[in-house]
Parts: sequence; C-alpha cells; structure tokens
Amino acid sequence: MSRIWSSQNRHAMWRKLWIALAEAEQELGLDFSDEQLEAMWANVENIDFEQVAKYESEFRHDVMAHIHAYEDVAPAAKGKIHVGATSCYVTDNGDLVLLRDSLQLIRTRLVAVIDQLAKFAEEYRDQPCLGFTHLQAAQPTTIGKRVTLWCYDLVLDLQELEHRIDALKFRGVKGTTGTQASFLTLFEGDHNKVLELDRLVTQKMGFDESYAVTGQTYSRKIDTQVLSLLSGISETAHKVGSDIRILQHRKEVEEPFGKKQVGSSAMAYKRNPMRSERMCSLARFAMSLVANGSQTHAVQWMERTLDDSANRRLSLPQSFLTVDAILILFRNITDGMIVYPKVIERNLRDELPFMATEEILMEAVKAGGDRQELHEVIRQQSVEAAKRVKMDGEPNTLIEHMKNEPGFAKVDLEGTLDLPRFIGRAPEQVDEFVQDVVNPIREKYADELNSAAEDVRV
Repeated sequence: MSRIWSSQNRHAMWRKLWIALAEAEQELGLDFSDEQLEAMWANVENIDFEQVAKYESEFRHDVMAHIHAYEDVAPAAKGKIHVGATSCYVTDNGDLVLLRDSLQLIRTRLVAVIDQLAKFAEEYRDQPCLGFTHLQAAQPTTIGKRVTLWCYDLVLDLQELEHRIDALKFRGVKGTTGTQASFLTLFEGDHNKVLELDRLVTQKMGFDESYAVTGQTYSRKIDTQVLSLLSGISETAHKVGSDIRILQHRKEVEEPFGKKQVGSSAMAYKRNPMRSERMCSLARFAMSLVANGSQTHAVQWMERTLDDSANRRLSLPQSFLTVDAILILFRNITDGMIVYPKVIERNLRDELPFMATEEILMEAVKAGGDRQELHEVIRQQSVEAAKRVKMDGEPNTLIEHMKNEPGFAKVDLEGTLDLPRFIGRAPEQVDEFVQDVVNPIREKYADELNSAAEDVRV
C-alpha cells in the first residue's frame, strides 16, 4: 500500500497518462512521432524529484513542474506533453488508478481475514460459551457461532467493496470544465474523434468506462463512497477488537502473545491485548476520515474548487494505509488466537443454573405441577441465589436449593445443566455459514488467497 501511494508510483502514473493521451491523439491523426512516444516511454520512471521541486518553487504548480521535469529527460517530446489536457487529467485519472489498485489490495487482505476467521469458527463450532446481550449473561452460544458474527460483518464489507470496484470508472478526457472544448478544437470540430479519444485513453488505462459527465474533476461523491467503505471495514475491526479485549479480560480468549513480549514495564505478570487495542485505535482514526470526504464533496462549488486538493492528499492515502494495517493486524490476531475451554466452561456453569430455570419449569409442569405456583418458587429461589452470589461471594447454588422444593421432586435437575442442550443449532449454523457463504468466497478468490499466504509479521 505504501508503494501504491508513493510519490514515485503516483507521478510515474502521470507520465503513463500523458503517454496514453499522446498515443490516442496520434492514432486519431494529431502530429505525434514515434520518436516522441519512445522518448516518453523510456523515461516513465526517470523522475528527478529535486528538479521537480525547483520547478514547483518557481511555478507554484505541481503539474507544470512535472511537465517540465519530464521534458528535461525526454527532450524529443518537448512541447508535446499534456496537449489539450487540464491538470485534473493526470491528477484525477491518476487518483482513480490508485483507488482501483488500493481497493484490489484491500480485497486480498479482507478475503484472507474472512478465510482465517472461518477456519477458527470451524475449529470451535461446538465449544459452548456464555452468550451476552447488554453485556449481561444471556443464553449460551458457541465460540464458533460468535466468530461467524464477526466473519459475516466482513462478508458484508466484502460485498460493498466488490460493488465499489465494479462501479469505479475513469474520469477520462474531459477538458478544463468537463466540456471537452479544447479537444473539440484540436480535432477541428469532429465530435466523433473527441468521443473516440475519451474511449481510447480510458481503455489504455485499464478501465471499461469513463464517468458520463464531470466538471473539472470527477465527482467527489466517489471519494466519499470509498471512504465510507473503508470506515465500514474499520467499524467491523473495532467491534471484533473490542470483543476480544472483553473476552481476554474474562480470561476466556487471548490474542497471540510472544514468548519474550512484555505486557507492562511495571506489572510483569500482565498480558495486555495490545494488538486488538492497536486495531481499535487505528479503526477509530479511519472512521474519522469519512467526514473529510463528506465535507469536501459538499463544498465543491459549480465545476470545482481547489480546497479539495490538500485534504484528499491526506485523507485518501491515510485511510487506505490505515485499513491495510488494520487487516494485517486482524489476520495476525485471529491466526494465533488462544482459547481456554476450562475457563469458558467455569464461567458458563456459574451462570447456567439461572438459564436452566425455564426448562426446569417446563419439566415440572409436565410432571403435573401448577405453572404459576412453580414460577413463583423459581423466582424466589433465583433472587436468593443471586443475592448469595453478589452479596456473599458464594458460588451459584440455585440447583441445590431447588432440590428441596417438593414441586420439583420429579425433575432431573442436574440433567437440565447439560451444556449441549443450551446451544441450539449453533454448531450446525457454523457449518452452514462456512458452506454457503465462505466457501464460495474461497473459490472465487482462490488466487488472492494464495497470494496472501505469506507470513504476516506484526
């Protein structure tokens, strides 16, 4: 991602855009020689940034500085670079190429995390654990089922990402205010040649279509949509990172911890969830950048204003670099996550008697008891059991006390605490999710999964 947004890559892309324009203009009859095009091609990567800086200090215009620096190393093309174009021909079209390449890289990262989470879910598909609603103990689920919730959010992010890649177009050759007037003049009023020029350059730069209309720039709505997508991925990562941090607090799950890793400079025993904390920290930063896109698009008066430029040069690369780092962290965390089944079971069994009361009530009613009377007995016993747990720090002894109630004499109270009875179809839901949702993604992006298989170091 750093390479994609580097000055070298960005400005070499400008030169490729100037070449695509010159080639298309030559094909449509304008005066460009093969020698001029060869000189331009030979110096795509030969960028003297010190010379560019000197020109820019003189012209106060970055595109003009790069044109002159390009002519210095390709003198045969002097006076032929940028013919008919406005600055946004290279800046906007160049940014669209960078957006496309960045989105494709994010897709590779995202698919790798989805694949990793699915593997983790399968491994713990039937490991019962305490479920939470309102961050309070609720009906049990399984570790694997909980992980599918994380994974499905990423699947939804992937669907939005695929849509954004499919919808992304090229600005094309549109001229100073989007009217293509300069190109109409170059081709002596031939509208068909202007349209063909736009189509040729779009095709040469690897796009199927250009945007139907533009002002001087492509609509900054596109930036907002991309930043919103990246924020969405960050939202998912933050939610998962927060969950892991809570679970690590409960000593049920831990992120990877190096053999010589130090948790605290003072408290030597500590194992802090620093990767998850970093992921949440970065995610908040990425989410904050959406506002830049929204506010910038809102103030692009008429055909454009220039107060978008400095902002976009920060918000777009920073957002992509941040989300790239988030997904590297995400995969690293889930690839080495540690689960502690004994602690999970202990925590679950501490709460399980309360959760068993509904089933106990139904069994007692089936044995001939009065539903309302039995309900009141359970309520009173549950209140007393909770008081003993909270006020006296005692273990949950609800079931032992229920054994002394005549109305429940015919109920197998211990049998109602059998863990698999409480997790419903959670294991089967994991299997179905992987089969129906994840496996098609794995098949579709098999090549990208292979390319993402290198060791991830954090």
